[in-house]
Amino acid sequence: MSLYQRSVNLVQLASGTGFFYINTHSGTLNSTKPLLAIQFDLFFILRLCFLRSIFHISLVIRKEEKQMEAINEIRQAQRSQGTAAVLAIGTVTPPNFINQSEYADYYFRVTKSEHLKDLKENFQRICDETNIRKRHFHLTEEMLEKHPKITSNKDQESLDARQDIVFGEVPKLGLEAAERAIKEWGQPKSKITHLLFHTTTGSIDMPGADRQMLRLLGLPPSTRRSMMYHQSCSGGNTVLRLAKDLAENTRGSRVLVICSEISLTAFRGPSESRGDTLLPQAIFGDGAAAVIVGADPDLTVERPLYDIIAARQTILPGTEDAYIGHIRQDGLTLQMSPPAPELTSSNIVNTLKEIVEPLGIIRNWNWAFWAVNPCFPTFLQLVETDLDLDKEKLKLTKDVLAEYGNMMSATIFFMLDEMRKQSANEGQATVGGGREYGILLGFGAGITMETTVLRAHETATSQEDDAWTI
Repeated sequence: MSLYQRSVNLVQLASGTGFFYINTHSGTLNSTKPLLAIQFDLFFILRLCFLRSIFHISLVIRKEEKQMEAINEIRQAQRSQGTAAVLAIGTVTPPNFINQSEYADYYFRVTKSEHLKDLKENFQRICDETNIRKRHFHLTEEMLEKHPKITSNKDQESLDARQDIVFGEVPKLGLEAAERAIKEWGQPKSKITHLLFHTTTGSIDMPGADRQMLRLLGLPPSTRRSMMYHQSCSGGNTVLRLAKDLAENTRGSRVLVICSEISLTAFRGPSESRGDTLLPQAIFGDGAAAVIVGADPDLTVERPLYDIIAARQTILPGTEDAYIGHIRQDGLTLQMSPPAPELTSSNIVNTLKEIVEPLGIIRNWNWAFWAVNPCFPTFLQLVETDLDLDKEKLKLTKDVLAEYGNMMSATIFFMLDEMRKQSANEGQATVGGGREYGILLGFGAGITMETTVLRAHETATSQEDDAWTI
């Protein structure tokens, strides 16, 4: 029965008498009874108006439904079908490095602070407790001789000198990492559709390092780019979360993610009145990392390493003053005071449960592989103890931190890079050390906690399949 005929029947029913019907097509009144027998009453007229309104509304709704169907078809055509994955990783550090066992002597000598013997003794203890073996730095003694204000702790105006150095060097270091990732990926740079560049220690200029990277890599000007600053130790997880959103919501996209850190922005001499500035000088190093992220990989030419299953950000309550930074005339000032364990332990565990348990893929924390950028060295012990992790679960995390120190946003990618290499060298079934699922944790200023859940793919079966096993 047509929609028109149904409307006619509805009007017949609305009369309540069966004496007549109104032909809604011609607008005429038809009746099988004398006209005087027709009962026109107010109630009937109201019912008739109501039904006509319903009929009109139904037409409007149907029109809107068709429009929404068309919009949904467009949206589905624009979106990827699968989960975003890390397709390649590249890492790099400056060639200059200093052994941690010698760093206290070096630090107090170049800052002309050797007379502060008690402070040096305290700093040596901090360095020893970090369990770091060495750290790489772009900063050299020659640079410090040329820019002596950088070593001061007297709030001298050294920001310009610091910014002039990192303005060019942060993108250059990021370029090396990006070229390594692109080479491993094996696809033309023209296939890169998006660029995400993050730095905590780089210069704050307009345009930023993302614009410089287009020129250095020779990417087309239409490349969609975003610049991020000051996410610190959680920055790697942050840009990975954003890359996942871009890749899954833009069909065919390939996102180049770059994290580049040069810590001279925050380098300064020791201060007896600012003891909370010592820890940053003892743990941070320089490095850059890049990854290619994309969904629906072409398996004939691309090999996914880690699927990005889920990503979430939260703030640990009561920790907003535990790790803070400010841009001042003397550079980036970092102040770090480890928060009380009771402010962090329960929140770390509860946050992990909220994001992981609904997925139904990790039933025991020891079933997963782990990589953690702890911000504070003590956070590793908290995570290990509160989650009752086996000792080997954080071994790779500790090994990377020992070899490079904390490179802020780049660190988490150094850990992933080392994990897939170790997995291949040991003949593990997956690039997650033989495990299928894993968790990346990053703790940044705030304190901000970033959680990323990954699924590891199979390791390469031969060197021909994967260049990085060489």
